[in-house]
Amino acid sequence: MAVLWLVLLVSLSAFYLGVFIWAVIQHFLIVEIPSALEHPVKFRFLHCVMLYIIALGNILEKMRICSMLRFIQFFYDLMVIKKNHNLVVTNMRFGTIPVRLFQPKAVSLELRRGIIFYHGGGAICGSLDSYHNLCSFLAKQTDSVVLSVGYRKLPDHHHPCISKDCLNASIHFMKNLMTYGVDPSRVVACGESIGGGAVALVTQALLNFPSLPHICAQVLITPVMQVINFRLPSHQQNQNVPFLTKDILMTVVCKYLDIDLSWKDALFNGTYMPPDTWKKYRKWLSSDNIPRRFKSKSLLPEFSGPFNEAAYLEIKHISDAEISPLLVNDKIIAQLPEAFLVTCEYDPLRDDALLYKKRLEDQGVPVTWYHVEDGFHGCITLFDKQLFSFSCSMKIANAVASYIKGI
Repeated sequence: MAVLWLVLLVSLSAFYLGVFIWAVIQHFLIVEIPSALEHPVKFRFLHCVMLYIIALGNILEKMRICSMLRFIQFFYDLMVIKKNHNLVVTNMRFGTIPVRLFQPKAVSLELRRGIIFYHGGGAICGSLDSYHNLCSFLAKQTDSVVLSVGYRKLPDHHHPCISKDCLNASIHFMKNLMTYGVDPSRVVACGESIGGGAVALVTQALLNFPSLPHICAQVLITPVMQVINFRLPSHQQNQNVPFLTKDILMTVVCKYLDIDLSWKDALFNGTYMPPDTWKKYRKWLSSDNIPRRFKSKSLLPEFSGPFNEAAYLEIKHISDAEISPLLVNDKIIAQLPEAFLVTCEYDPLRDDALLYKKRLEDQGVPVTWYHVEDGFHGCITLFDKQLFSFSCSMKIANAVASYIKGI
């Protein structure tokens, strides 16, 4: 019996080691590490671990043991939650939507600022737990009441569950601000990655509820703002930069929007887009709107391939302002509150925020822009991970807190 256990142990060890070696080989075959990024060895290690987890998830899914997405979610939620003795943290539900409220313990003689936070994670990972420490940090540093929204996500839920849950939770919170000690004139919507896109969608949608208090500022951290033009400079320049490589980004977009993965290339190359439709959106989504400093000489043209009508019929629903908040008309943009936009140089979504910045500024909406030269997508989630943190992580967390404190 002891021999059998030893053989099993050795076999499992060899299996896990083999998968990790495969992940390391994949990393070095597909990944580009920009020279300006600090701690390249740490960066490579973290990406290898990510590929390792994805590979194990795929194996378990093929063995019908566990879906790959749930396996990733399990690992992502293993983040250590740090208890802050200066805050009261309450788990609640607004209807069926789980939310977490962070309230400073110290007595305040006046109503506090409110922050509604929508987490990132590409509709796959990300949760109330994995963003707990960031919300706790914002509540403590800004002396604000923070509401974190735990929206539904993959694999069971697709578009429009994120925007719908975020909007419904926000409406409920806005109707009961006094209950939570929040000043109705100082409510901020804040989000990261897909949560940043939710900030734009919710802020736009709340214009239809004039009886509610108004959002006074929107904070968008490396947001996804559109799923139409994947040939922007940042997409081309950073398509092989972790942790949001081209393959991961396109897979996430297709899964959340319920698009068959066979259309990934048509979506990325833009061949699904009829020329007349592109003419309509070009004024908002073209790389012509991106500052010259962010463009390299080797950029490929946008939507240069032949039109693929079959692809268009399958994925034409993505040309919707409820998916891409960059597509709303100027009248709506002009009514939006001031914005704080965070971009990272080595993020494929960098230019989404730059396009939104231009749209807001063109309509007279005040914008504060914070660009991180050594930043990459998702780096803010590592701000408190000590050994695995980067200076850009803390820079963004501090910049966001500093801006909110000024409101």
